[in-house]
Amino acid sequence: MLHMIKLAVGVEDFDHLAQLQQNRIAQNVTKGLSPHPRHITRMVPRRQKALLDGGSIYWVIKGAVRARQKLLGFEEIYDEEGTRRCAIVLDPQLAPTRATPHRAFQGWRYLDPAKAPPDSKVAHQTDLPAELVADLEALGLL
Repeated sequence: MLHMIKLAVGVEDFDHLAQLQQNRIAQNVTKGLSPHPRHITRMVPRRQKALLDGGSIYWVIKGAVRARQKLLGFEEIYDEEGTRRCAIVLDPQLAPTRATPHRAFQGWRYLDPAKAPPDSKVAHQTDLPAELVADLEALGLL
């Protein structure tokens, strides 16, 4: 098993990510498309078999990993200019994770399961720094 990690650019918090994906799902359903959210990326993962063996995509929001979604598949698609792209098919269910600080990076990366943050019981609506939220969670205060 293997995971992916990706920045959620322009996303404010867990609930914002969930709302954006619900809006896209609704648009897809009205067009007669699959109700699964998809994330379009330029690079096709070479380790798809390991990713689809129980892997998830972890979303970095405002400097910390805050959400996780199960990976369901990968589709080859072409954009308007005919350039090949990869659509990462995701489970519609988002899971909040323990806020774990993470630096910005380009594209997506593979994530070793041993380094993946655990799920959290709640999605935190807070403007506290990710490091403080992680410490408060570890103490059982959040």
